Amino acid sequence: MIGALAAASVLTASPSSAQQPETSLTGHSVDRTVKDPLKSINATFARAATTYGIPRDVLVAVGYGETRLDHHNGLPSQDNGYGMMHLASNPTQHSLEKAARITGATLTELKRDPAANIRGGAAVLRALADEAGLSPADRRRVDAWYPIVAAYGAPRDDAAARSYADAVYDILSRGARAHTADGETVSIAPQPVAPERGTYASLAPQGVQSTDYPPALWVPASSSNYSVGRSSAITKVVIHVTQGSYAGSISWFQDPAAQVSAHYVIRSSDGQVTQMVRDKDTAWHARSANPYAVGVEHEGYISNPAWFTEAMYRSSAALTRHLTSKYGIPRDRTHIVGHSEVPGNDHTDPGPNWNWSYYMSLVRGDTSTGKSFPTWGVDVGIRQQATTASTRVASLPGPTTVRVTCQVRGQSVTYDGVTNNAWSYLPDYGGYISNLFIDVAEAWLPGVPTC
Repeated sequence: MIGALAAASVLTASPSSAQQPETSLTGHSVDRTVKDPLKSINATFARAATTYGIPRDVLVAVGYGETRLDHHNGLPSQDNGYGMMHLASNPTQHSLEKAARITGATLTELKRDPAANIRGGAAVLRALADEAGLSPADRRRVDAWYPIVAAYGAPRDDAAARSYADAVYDILSRGARAHTADGETVSIAPQPVAPERGTYASLAPQGVQSTDYPPALWVPASSSNYSVGRSSAITKVVIHVTQGSYAGSISWFQDPAAQVSAHYVIRSSDGQVTQMVRDKDTAWHARSANPYAVGVEHEGYISNPAWFTEAMYRSSAALTRHLTSKYGIPRDRTHIVGHSEVPGNDHTDPGPNWNWSYYMSLVRGDTSTGKSFPTWGVDVGIRQQATTASTRVASLPGPTTVRVTCQVRGQSVTYDGVTNNAWSYLPDYGGYISNLFIDVAEAWLPGVPTC
């Protein structure tokens, strides 16, 4: 896929101009020759996999499951994990320190340098494989790495570890694609998997059915991370983003040292819901709102809209509809709020990429309002008609999530050998965007009707 800055230029000119030197919408030249291929993320994954004897796709799938391959500028996750490989340093996980001991990199390098972080993740996986006695022949087989992946993700809890590894192997089965901060595309091709679960095979999948909300699993948080009972009636739902993975967040809320929790956690890929604190009890998620709010966490990071999938939006909205009906909460933005909107909080979630208009339409039960998709690119133009010559009615400053109601066959747009004549209508902006900038593999969006 096209680099983020270069992407902006495609909708500013005719298709033929895509073969000319590119410029951004601000007139700055886009230099696409300065990046050293040997320093690319794809090359780094390949070298790390070879160096430590790990199947490349296993290494990438672990990183994708943790962060969607977003380095997050070296900032920590909710449970103090860093970089694409989520090297963690907390009371129960010390993969960051272990990576430093093996690779010789400093903690700062592992946190801030994507290449060092990837090598660190590979080194920890190989060390776990050696500790488990994985033979050289087994190390070459994707399916043999299941117990190692489980130990990497959740070393303190076997049920959580199985859930973590199952998610990684689901990624391997379905395939994946992510864009790095430099616009590089890293992919895993779908492949048949038959994971060898070893001692994890005898474990039931994590959780039993919730009694508060039957579609959810029940996996209790540590009793050190919430208060029994409430001091106030439930009057609000607070929307959060985990700043971490689904399995990792569940594991963190089970850790007595966390001192945080939420009532529900929702998975990005399929909308699976896990309840961790009973509605009647007070989860520690939003400071001043804790006594009267239900906290709903959504897997992902606020900076990357790819986490906010259609499955997640619909599953979360169904949960919120249930909660508002059960507790008599009005279905409006005064009573369904983001973490950042709660008085006395310094968090920014769910952030600018959360599509509130679409989400609230689902909460209110309007199912005819289209589907949600992530975008990519910088300053991408939205046009009055499905052509680059049409009037610009709005623009997307950066990657976000948009609501699409229908798509049409319009002007062909070509870039880097890719041509697409499909355009999507965005009702929240009143115009069309080329499907080149909708971050899905298909040229025509699945499940979206023609206009």
